[in-house]
Amino acid sequence: MSLPPGAPGRVAVVGLGLIGGSLARLLHARGVDVVATDVVPAARQAARRAGLAVADDVAACVPDAALVVLAVPLRVMGVVAEQVAAAAPAHATVTDVGSVKGPVRDAVRAAGLGDRFVGAHPMSGTERSGFDASTADLLDDVVWAVTVDDPAAVDPDRLRQVLALVTGPLRGRATVVTDDVHDEAAALVSHVPHVLATQLLNAVAGAPVRHVALRLAAGSFRDGTRVAFGDPARTAAMVGQNAGWVAPALRKVVRDLEVLVAALETNGATHDFFHAADDVRATGRPVRAVRDGAAARTERFALTGDWAAALVERCTAGAVVVGVTPHGADLEVPAG
Repeated sequence: MSLPPGAPGRVAVVGLGLIGGSLARLLHARGVDVVATDVVPAARQAARRAGLAVADDVAACVPDAALVVLAVPLRVMGVVAEQVAAAAPAHATVTDVGSVKGPVRDAVRAAGLGDRFVGAHPMSGTERSGFDASTADLLDDVVWAVTVDDPAAVDPDRLRQVLALVTGPLRGRATVVTDDVHDEAAALVSHVPHVLATQLLNAVAGAPVRHVALRLAAGSFRDGTRVAFGDPARTAAMVGQNAGWVAPALRKVVRDLEVLVAALETNGATHDFFHAADDVRATGRPVRAVRDGAAARTERFALTGDWAAALVERCTAGAVVVGVTPHGADLEVPAG
């Protein structure tokens, strides 16, 4: 495949919910040729009112695309992927914005798009949903996970295309990892927190002092339960889609909490529980530090040879991609 130098080509966004709508808005604001569609007429109408180019269906949205972004719920991913396979040109790369990667890859592979697919997941969102909740700011300058199944088998041009979009018009950073590494990490930093936020809200909702507790709730409760105020059906679906990684992570949470409960009930030591993450605490939130360029250095990474596999290895060790050219990438890595 060949791509216009320095240009992403036309981007087709299929799905105009919170993330798809925000992506389409941001690409449009940055001057990218973007067209979008959604199965819901009201979403299409709202997008048109926002100044976006909108097609009535997938068949009209993707024929001229260089990159197709699947931004639909997993329950319809298979059907939508088949529609894209029937209408998109052979050179078009397919990516997505979902929070779980393994099941999405299964769906696109079943539709015959496996060799054209590079997974992606922007690490940003809110408790709201729908196009009316979308904003260009939501995906501006955020960290993305970009995923592959087999680093040795991925089409390097397609991987570079997705990285160029993320680090170019979207002004983001990309961590390139395998699907499994992404799904395990997403369970820890996204899906399990959603479960714990829900349980914290459940605990207050069922307490005899519920009304007093809600009156007294301040910053810690607000921050700890923010995502629990979103659509519970959406949260349940997200968690269930990554059950293979969420369940064992939750089992560890339960075990750790049981140890803490036993210590509290017997006036035992709680030091280990509250200090287990001291090394992370001492770094001052390392992910944000790297993202903001603090305590980090930039290295040039050549896109030659088996570079995709090498890049996955570097990113799994903590590097992020901050820029891409036809022949190289800029990596930001933790100092030291």
